Amino acid sequence: MPGWKDIGNASEYIRTDGFSPREYQFNIINSIIDNGNTLVVLPTGLGKTLIGAAIIANALSKGKKALLLAPTKPLAEQHYSTLSSMLVIPKEKILLLVGSISKSKRRENEQHADVIIATPQTVSNDLKEGSLTLNDFGAAIFDECHRAVGKYAYTYIANECAVLDVLIVGLTASPGGKKERIKALVDALNIKHIEARVSSDPDVKKYVMQNNIHVIDVDKSERIIQISKLLTPGIEHSMTSLKKMGLMKFKSFERMPKGMLIQLGNDISKIEAQNYKFAAIFSYTRLLNLIHAYDLLMTEGIYPFSKYFDSLAAREKKSRSVETLLADANIVNARKLADEALKHGEEHPKVMALLDVIRLYKDKNAIVFAQYRSTVKMLVEYLRNNGFSAEPFVGKKDGITQEMQKSTINNFREKKFNVLVASSIGEEGLDIPNVDVVVFYEPIPNEIRDIQRRGRTGRFRTGEVYVLMTKGTKDEVYLYISRQRERKMLTLIKDINKKLNWQSNNKQWEQKKL
Repeated sequence: MPGWKDIGNASEYIRTDGFSPREYQFNIINSIIDNGNTLVVLPTGLGKTLIGAAIIANALSKGKKALLLAPTKPLAEQHYSTLSSMLVIPKEKILLLVGSISKSKRRENEQHADVIIATPQTVSNDLKEGSLTLNDFGAAIFDECHRAVGKYAYTYIANECAVLDVLIVGLTASPGGKKERIKALVDALNIKHIEARVSSDPDVKKYVMQNNIHVIDVDKSERIIQISKLLTPGIEHSMTSLKKMGLMKFKSFERMPKGMLIQLGNDISKIEAQNYKFAAIFSYTRLLNLIHAYDLLMTEGIYPFSKYFDSLAAREKKSRSVETLLADANIVNARKLADEALKHGEEHPKVMALLDVIRLYKDKNAIVFAQYRSTVKMLVEYLRNNGFSAEPFVGKKDGITQEMQKSTINNFREKKFNVLVASSIGEEGLDIPNVDVVVFYEPIPNEIRDIQRRGRTGRFRTGEVYVLMTKGTKDEVYLYISRQRERKMLTLIKDINKKLNWQSNNKQWEQKKL
């Protein structure tokens, strides 16, 4: 069995008690040392941080400094706590660098630190201002590195590392399911090699607890069908208008990909003929609002549907399209039906399905993921009314602070309540404890987020994952898309890695010829 002594002098900088590397971690660590800039794709909960710590220790053993980047302050704080206990160096040599620290204090601390754990925007700003240089650094770890695309701060820092030949290690549970995205990530981080593992790989299998995934099919209620029929004429009318303008190709709005709808808006924004453009924007805005309301009703619930129209009505400045929509007789009637349903305690059948799942695990810890804040609020209320101890966990908005978020997570960890109802904020970037059950209130068409959600359970024991899917809606499409992209992701990673290895071998061969 491999141990820390097997990674050479770096072992002197790692506490060996309680932090023994697993076989796959040992294999990945040595591969990084041998191959250089590496993208590490490893399921959530399998110890990516320990791999990062070993690479940091390797840099320290060579008299170099090291950098670990995390996308959020809470995650950076979590890494700071972990590395402070893992690394055998004076604690004052480990610096937590976040934006809330004053510039003068940052500059002073940066000079004396051997290991910096930081948020990317803070490091990017200090590099641009010249108060921080990476000249003495031997390694940079990019946690949640799938964010390193476009103009995100990770990309700028990676460029600086590449210029100075600083070893780059990207850590992620999923780089994405599209070739273009993975390639963009590889290029942004100047990756030379990919180390990817799944739960079935030989060196991983014995350490992994499997997740049992259950898909629960839910039928639409008669009330939801009744309300939806009042939305359909407006949607079809807007689509017909856009078709006549030569802008709409899709026949069925229920099968229209969200990306195509967004692209349609981008195309309309580029139209130069003003009268034509105005008419297109009017129909497009109406279509966008109606489809969103329709999807909320079908896949989220009557309450989120009702709150969406309330938010449109509450706007101080409304576009002509929104004003016309709110005055439409069908919409007025749809809102009345929704209000009537809510007064009588009617909701989406998914809510009842969720309550049934939570009852099965009433003494266990569970996370329920939902897309929208209004859905989170609704679900917390239903859970509490049915005798469950539940709390919401949402992003920083409407008075929610980072300290409040931390308090919620600490209370969850201390079992002061056992059902956490979370928006996307619960998927990454915060130290949420392992749970017994994860419930997807709706499928999501994003393989990265899908993997991260599932990774919240099954770390130390078999986990249960439930996905609630409304039949005959976009839920079905999204479930298929996420599964398809995840399968495709593994194939793409292997193909890109083959190409990277071929390029590396070819370059070495050319150098030998010279």
